[in-house]
Order: sequence, then C-alpha cells, then structure tokens
Amino acid sequence: MPLTRPDGRQSDEHRIPRIEVGFHRLSEGSVLYRTGGTVVLCTASLDAKVPPFLEGKGKGWVTAEYQMHPRANPNREGREGRGSKSIGGRTHEIQRLIGRALRAGVLLDRLGERQIVVDCDVLEADGGTRTASVTGGFIALALALAKMTGRGQLERPVLRAPVAAISVGHVGDGLALDLVYKEDSKARVDLNLVATEVGDVIEVQGTAEDAPIPRKGPHGLDAMIELAIVGVRSLCQVQRATLTAAGVSLDALIAPAEADGPEEDA
Repeated sequence: MPLTRPDGRQSDEHRIPRIEVGFHRLSEGSVLYRTGGTVVLCTASLDAKVPPFLEGKGKGWVTAEYQMHPRANPNREGREGRGSKSIGGRTHEIQRLIGRALRAGVLLDRLGERQIVVDCDVLEADGGTRTASVTGGFIALALALAKMTGRGQLERPVLRAPVAAISVGHVGDGLALDLVYKEDSKARVDLNLVATEVGDVIEVQGTAEDAPIPRKGPHGLDAMIELAIVGVRSLCQVQRATLTAAGVSLDALIAPAEADGPEEDA
C-alpha cells in the first residue's frame, strides 16, 4: 500500500526548497532557506582571526552556530541563553554537526588564517531543521567565498565539494525521504545523512525508536542511506542552480581533485 504523506509527496521525494539569496545584506553570504514549513536564515560571516588553537598555523576554520527562534514552534519558548534557560544539549549537538559538515567541504589550508562563521537561525520548524541548516548553510558559505575571491582575499579555490543533508525515516510500512514533524514524531527509525554531491558520506545520525533494524533488506539501514544519498544529490543540484542564478559559478570555487592530497602539506 503506497505511503500517504501529510503534504502529498511520494515516499522518495524531498520538499522543494525556496531560497532567497542575499536576504541579509550585511553578511558576506546569506540565504533565507524555506523547505515546506521549515524556514532557516543562514548567514556566513568572515572573521579576520582564527580560534586560539589555530593561531600561527597558517590554516583557516569554518564553524557554525544554531538557534531556534522563540516562536519557531506552535507555542512560544524562551530564548536559550537568556535568563534561567541555558543553551541546551540539542542545540550544541546540532551546531557541532553543522560545523563538521561544512568543514568537510573546505580545504582549510587554503583559507588562510581567517574564520568563517555560519549562523543558522530557525524561524519556523516543521522537521529537518538541522538538515536544512547544513544545505542552506553551504550556499551561504559558497556566496561568502565568492565574495572573498572577488575581493582578492583568496588566491585559489578552497571548496572540496558541495555538501548537503537530508533525513530519511521508516514510516508506516516503508521508507520516506525528508520527514516533516508529523512523520518524524512517529517514525520507527529516523536517520539524518550529510554527504557530498557525488555521494561520499560525511556523517550519519540514526536511531531506532523500537526494535533494532537490519543492515540489509528493503527497509534496512543500507536502503535508508541509499535513499538519503539520492536526496542529497538532488539538493546539491538545487544549490548549484541557486548559485548560478546569483551569478556564482560553484565549479570556479571548487579546487581540482588533485589539490586534496598529501602535497597540501608542502
């Protein structure tokens, strides 16, 4: 029996992002990233100095911060880090994921001793806020790198590969791509995958809510990862199209494959 989804999508379809480039005029790169009911403002800001552990090493850094707007959900919640409400473990975990994901797409040795901070502010949430932050955050990062290149701040391309993320879950009797909250909240298995455009895996986060799941089979872990990779590749094409429409060539920002090798240490 075909899976009936809340928004009418097929099981292997992701939500179509609507992306507004340059939404934030002061940052080096920004997008307002809408995917269904999830809306995230992603900005990439250049910092002329690196964290203390990288000082004097001639190497750059990419990091991220993540925050939920108080009314991102149906009921208002207090701001984290204000009053008695400290920044929660979930927030720390998600922003570390975003930072790791974006760093995996960058040749940090080519960035110089400077840092790019990608801020992801969730304005509305309906599932997939962390994956939307990674996917939209990469576009903001690429826009910032293009601006830096135009200013003469970068002599060589610094991107290793486009990076995107998506969720997949075991819902009902089958697998579904890019879960909304109603699906996520009752999925037997919820998995988030971060990967490159060619399908190289950066990170997998997955949990079985009830019985363990097998590796093989039509509903197994391997099948979930394969479906997620299809979604990531499609989102990377959306990233390319968005940057092209903004006058940015993604290929011009990507270093040749041979640059990502031992000679980088020379």
